[in-house]
Amino acid sequence: MATTIRMPEVLANVTEAAVQKWLVAPGDEIAVGQPFAEIETEKAVVEYMAETAGTVLQLLIGEGDAVEVGAPIAIVGEAGEVAPASPAAAPAAAAELATVPAASAASAPHAEAAPHAEAAPHTAEPLPVSVAPTPSVSDAAAGARRFISPLVRRLAREQGLSLDGVRGSGPGGRIVRRDVQAMLGSGAPSAAPTDAPSAVSNPAPAAATATAPATAPTGAAAAGGAALAPELLPTSRMRKTIARRLAESKSTVPHFYLTADCRVDRLLELRREINSIDGIKISVNDLVVKAVAAAFFDVPEANTTWTDEGMLRHHTADIAIAVSLDDGLVTPVVRGVESLTVTALAAAITDLATRARLGGLKQHEIEGGSFAVSNLGMFGTQAFSAIINPPQAGILAVGAARPAPVVVDGALEVGTVMTVTLSADHRVLDGALAARWLAAFVARIEKPVSILA
Repeated sequence: MATTIRMPEVLANVTEAAVQKWLVAPGDEIAVGQPFAEIETEKAVVEYMAETAGTVLQLLIGEGDAVEVGAPIAIVGEAGEVAPASPAAAPAAAAELATVPAASAASAPHAEAAPHAEAAPHTAEPLPVSVAPTPSVSDAAAGARRFISPLVRRLAREQGLSLDGVRGSGPGGRIVRRDVQAMLGSGAPSAAPTDAPSAVSNPAPAAATATAPATAPTGAAAAGGAALAPELLPTSRMRKTIARRLAESKSTVPHFYLTADCRVDRLLELRREINSIDGIKISVNDLVVKAVAAAFFDVPEANTTWTDEGMLRHHTADIAIAVSLDDGLVTPVVRGVESLTVTALAAAITDLATRARLGGLKQHEIEGGSFAVSNLGMFGTQAFSAIINPPQAGILAVGAARPAPVVVDGALEVGTVMTVTLSADHRVLDGALAARWLAAFVARIEKPVSILA
């Protein structure tokens, strides 16, 4: 009996996702636990495993298409079984997206022009979902059908890119996310903005201008320039998720803050010595993360997070690293930091940060962790307070190392100082416990050889 696969909630609180890449095709036999599709959310690309065994009868959406969680994306059944007609699909969409068993697909004269991958995760009852790509005006005028997913249209719009004349690298010439990324890398021409009306991009007709009431010039207009109206920018899914999660964190997690200054002259010298070895390159942030893990070894009771069932004590240092993206940030987690050498840690952080910026993180890499590190020192920020990212119980905000007066044995001298601010969850960390952990961190930073032990 045929089973409808629906878009899964691959990450908590995600309401919409896209199939970045199908890992199966119509006619394929699949087993439970077999990679089925790469699902793209606003923060990561997650490899979705099949939860139903059988034969792939039909893929309902194309690569790059975004749908709501729970929407049908594929149909799985028995070999030779005919996929049931979807009441949601219009006749044109059904003709466009219908797939055939592998044996007959080879004989179809225009098989390669049809979108190759159109499927979805599982459930039982079909939900209404529109799957037909919408051709652009220029395509309609030319009589050609273009396959562009809603996700790609949004990315192109946000980046100001024109997709006119672009031949996609996806199945059947579909324009997919990697094509937009390639255009950005090659400096492709931008499209004229069409979403938000403004005095520049949408000038009023001459007749309306003549009758419009005069207003007193302000700002740039008073200085002889043209006053520009505010521009309404579309909110990305990542931005919406960040706004929702951090607002929830700030309103539901009782934050408190502790600040300390670390003298880092010896830490910087250690870094110079390590980087003098051929083939090795570490950052101050790598040493900071390693010191965080060492401080949890010194104060293990601080490595605790809150759950509704009780407090969860962790026995490994799984630390999230804040990575800045063009349209937000993501916090991939490095597991078992206490067991990594500083060079292995540096390689792991670099790999996660690189794949985060390319949208290539996996589900398990952005989930969990008991603590996070956010470093703005490279921007010259001296000190700041960060917001906890649940379920983690704390985050360390790291500022820039700077020359500052310090007192040594009653005498004043110039040293290099770095300010750090701990944001702690008061449900599991009391002031004294948080202060003990922060003191342990400062001690590790100021005696950096102990970090390498």
